[in-house]
Order: sequence, then structure tokens, then C-alpha cells
Amino acid sequence: MDNPDEDPKKSKGFNPINQHLADASSLAAHSACDNIHMLHRCCAGLLALVSSALYAEVRLVEQIVVKVNNDIITQTELARRRQSIEAELRQQGLKGAQLEKALAEKEKDALRDQIDQLLLVQRGKDLNINVDSEVTKRLAQIQLQSKITDPDKFHEWLREQSDGMSFEDIRAQIRNQIMTQRVIGQEVGSKIAVPRAEVEKYYEEHKKEFVRDEQIFLRQILISTEGKSADQTVAAEKKAKEIVARARKGEKFAELARDYSDDPETAKGGGEMPAFKKGQLRKEIEDVVFKAKRGFVTDPIRMANGFLILKVEDRYEAGQASISDVENEITEQLYNPRMMPKLRDYLTRLRTEAFLEIRAGFVDSGAAPGKDTSWKDPAQLKPETTTKEEVAARKKRKFLGVPMPGKTKAASAESKPGPATPAVTPIPPPPAAPQ
Repeated sequence: MDNPDEDPKKSKGFNPINQHLADASSLAAHSACDNIHMLHRCCAGLLALVSSALYAEVRLVEQIVVKVNNDIITQTELARRRQSIEAELRQQGLKGAQLEKALAEKEKDALRDQIDQLLLVQRGKDLNINVDSEVTKRLAQIQLQSKITDPDKFHEWLREQSDGMSFEDIRAQIRNQIMTQRVIGQEVGSKIAVPRAEVEKYYEEHKKEFVRDEQIFLRQILISTEGKSADQTVAAEKKAKEIVARARKGEKFAELARDYSDDPETAKGGGEMPAFKKGQLRKEIEDVVFKAKRGFVTDPIRMANGFLILKVEDRYEAGQASISDVENEITEQLYNPRMMPKLRDYLTRLRTEAFLEIRAGFVDSGAAPGKDTSWKDPAQLKPETTTKEEVAARKKRKFLGVPMPGKTKAASAESKPGPATPAVTPIPPPPAAPQ
């Protein structure tokens, strides 16, 4: 029969040779009762040590401010959004009181925009929209622009450019942006039509706006030769000619510019440049592009700093533009005012259908009228925050729910016939938050 009072060292891999040398009389002196009491004291001490260790590390990891179906928005995400808005405003040249005013204005809709994106991303998943290939392509474009080939170094560069965001978070952000655009286009944009009659009416009422000077709109790709040897310059020219060939075969010039142009300012915008009038360009360039038709791609043009490739994106002849020349421009002007109200209606509907709760002190400026989004009793919706304290509490309850050695036998010996009752009643887990 197994000895219930066997030295616990044996079960922990205690060396049998050392065990054999132990004083046999001292082992025999311990009774079963003494062992049980000792084990109780050890367990109690262990519980105290575990509890104190767990609670010593208790700290608030994150506070949830909004629940949107199965997703959440945290204070950290809102703070990060505020930093992003401030950075954009600073890039526009705003500072001081002007910056603070613009930031306060933008912040009013910051939570609304976060909720909008979550709802649109969730809707995209419901529609089984897959944007993985587009995300991979976008990241590849960014890596090409950065000119960093090593993946680890590229990830580190991304972290530096995004104020410490991990690569996974950046990838998720790009995925959400693309998913949002796809859903808006599919669910809202595709259902908005601008009748031809409205385009004609707008043209007749705004004819003076379409009297133009001769202008040309260009995109560019620069293949740099700065600091390069003669052989490297030859290679750069070859690369430029290959890009021209690809563009003339139908590849999108804007994507080629993003991927290969050495001018970072225009590359990120697909090589787009402002409109030029006659006399604003170098004569050798002007003589070529002002005679060309829309869509024309030049041969590589040798410049002091590299090889320049230009595409004629659009051009305006001098005088009154015809309606066919400006139809797309007018359609866009009439489309945009229709888009925003329709989009807000769509997002209001998504809010109405969603499980949505907002913590007190935070305001959704795009709230659906009549929908209760108040933060409910936290006791019914645990965990409303994610903390180490919650983990510690759960571990303590679980530990307390384990019967102590020796108790089960004693309880069963004294029990009368009937259904068995556990020595310690397990504590049930807290109710889960509603889905």
C-alpha cells in the first residue's frame, strides 16, 4: 500500500542515495496527523506568498473607453490618434494658439472617427472582403521608398517613423484603412449617381470657371545619379529606360513613381506635380510636353541630378473648355457633397444595429439618435478594464477552490449515504461580457 505520508522530496526527484542515508528514526517519528497539519500550514504559507506576489504586480494595463460589438477602443488608442492629428497639423505649419484651436476642433470627432473605422472594418469582414494582397503591396511600396532591403531594419525604421508602433500594429492600421475604403466604395459610393442633366446644368451656370489659360499637369519619376560612378550612371539610365517601357505598356505610372522614384516628396503622391503654364518649365521640357497628348510618357531626360521621366496627366487648351473636357471634374464636384451625408447615414445605421457602449466622459459626435450607449454596471460587464488585478483575483479563487490534502478522506468517512458533497465548493467564474 502507498504511504500517504511519504516525504514530498521523493516526488520532486530527490536523490535516492541521499534518501537512503537519512536517519530512519526521524522519519518514523512523524505521524500522519502531523504531516497533514504541516501540509496545511505550508499550503497556507504558499497561498500567502503567491497572493502577495501577484498583488505586488497589480497595475492598470489599459482602460477601455468604448465597446463596439466584439471590439474595443482604449485610452491609448485615442491618445495615439491625438498625436497623429497634432503631427498632421504641425506639418501644415500650425503652431501656438492656432495649433491648439485646430487640435481642439479635430479632437471633437476623434472618437467618432475611431468608432466609424471599427464599424466599417467589422462590416468588411461580414462581407468577406479580403485586402491581404493590397496590404502586402502597400508595405512593399513603403519598403521600396525607404530603400531598406533588410526586413528587420525595415521594421525598426517603421517603428521609428510611427512613434514606437510595432510592425503588426502598422500592418493592422494599413489593413483597416484599405478595408474602410473598400467598404465605403462598395456600400455607399457605388450607389451614388450624378445625372448627366445636372452636369450640363452646372456647366452652363459656371461657364466662366472653365475659361482657362493653357496649362499642363504632369507626373514625374526621377532616377538619381548623385554621387554615382560612371558605371552606376549607365545602370541608372538603363533602369530609367526600362521604367519608360513598362509605363508605355500600360503599367500605372503613379505606382511606378511610388516604387522607383528617387524624389521622396513626389514619389509618395505617385509622382504628381502642380499645374504648369507656358514659361514655367525648362524650354527643352516645355517643347516636348506642351505638344504631347494626354497620357504621353517621355523618354528619360538627362538632368544634373539624374534621369527624369514625365507623363502628361492632363492638359488645358487656352480659352473656353468644352463640357466633355470638364465633365469628370464637374461630376466629382457634384459627387462629393452627396457622399458625406450618405456615408453618415450609413454609419448611423451601423451604430443602430451595433452593441455600443461608451464610458462616461467620452462623446461620440456621430451618435445614432435615440440609441442608448451608456456604460452599464461594470459588475455585469466584467472585465471593463484589463488588469493584472483581475488575473490575480482569478488565480486566487482557483487556488482556494482546490481541496486541501487529507480533507476529502475525512469528509467521506463521516458522510452518510447520499450524494457526495465536495469538501470546498468551487467559486464560479465571473459572468462574461455580453457579445
